[in-house]
Amino acid sequence: MPYDHVQVSGSAFERGRAYGAAARARVQRSLEGYERAFAAHAGWSWARARTAAERYLPALTTHAPGCLDEMAGIAAGAGVEPEDIVTLNARTEVMAAAWVREGLAARATDGCSGLALLPSRTASGHTLVGQNWDWLVHVTDTVVVLEARQDGDAPNYVTAVEAGLLAKTGMNAHGLGLCTNFLLTPGDDGAPGVPYHVTLRLLLDCASVAEARALLDELPRSSSANYLLADPHDGGHAVDVEAIPGGPEGLHDLAPVDGFVGHTNHFRAAAVTGLDAGGSLMPSSPLRLRRLTTLVGAHEGPVDEDVVRAAFADHDNFPNAVCCHPDPDLDEADRDVTAVSILMDLDERRVSLADGNPCTTPYRTLDYSGLLSI
Repeated sequence: MPYDHVQVSGSAFERGRAYGAAARARVQRSLEGYERAFAAHAGWSWARARTAAERYLPALTTHAPGCLDEMAGIAAGAGVEPEDIVTLNARTEVMAAAWVREGLAARATDGCSGLALLPSRTASGHTLVGQNWDWLVHVTDTVVVLEARQDGDAPNYVTAVEAGLLAKTGMNAHGLGLCTNFLLTPGDDGAPGVPYHVTLRLLLDCASVAEARALLDELPRSSSANYLLADPHDGGHAVDVEAIPGGPEGLHDLAPVDGFVGHTNHFRAAAVTGLDAGGSLMPSSPLRLRRLTTLVGAHEGPVDEDVVRAAFADHDNFPNAVCCHPDPDLDEADRDVTAVSILMDLDERRVSLADGNPCTTPYRTLDYSGLLSI
């Protein structure tokens, strides 16, 4: 069944309130799912997670006051407390800190496989960016496609996201495309800063890869993450940014090679590979990257969207493949699934979206040339 579409407009609080009201049941399922996840993966109660999330409020107040307004609106619309929505949006930091501090990192579970293609490699001559987003199985009951019209000069945007969170993979009216991967280091101990999902939301307000890259320099980060950014301007741009907690010194760029760049859940930049904890905990990560590189990056001739979609449906190393399926040998709380497969044509402002495993779920074509026009 297709994920719900949620259309919002107005000020930050108004957009949040409309989002929370439209996705009220799914927001509640998100809260219930993460209460279980925090207990299973971190041994933490929801109350303890809420207390941990309070440490991010000063950075949010300084660097993302509009996001605080959005979260307050979501809470009002969904009929929950603002602290619950802040905790949802800090779920990466809460879980990673518990894993690192309490030695529970071996229970980490995540996996995403993303790529970008410059016009020199694509059959259409357009810039393409996309990913499979893999996460805990409960999120298949929480994902929404959020379509936002913003007041003022801020760009409209679209993001496929867990209900209650501000943003995940998406595209804005400037043609900026954003994909992302979970990364983990021993430094992910929950130090105060801007949470990962708030950073994703802020990036969707940027006009170009260059502006988004500059924003990453400015924000103090609470957690490791990978940010794959692309835009169609002046012949297309793409950069993959691996980040560790801290300031600009913890950012490491990977440029496309022969018009292709791919990323999964391990560090690739030589300066930070020694800090990698996620790759060893997710041994499928190098295998998934190899498959994307083989099937798409090394593809002979121009790459059309069917080639990318076939790669996203690949089952090599099943069930921990690019197209991820729940592993029956794991406890239910540890099982992952590809919840969303998404491919964005940044020139046409068009999204191909599979609402689940792309091996069995047909892609829907979503034309956002109207919403995402300047």
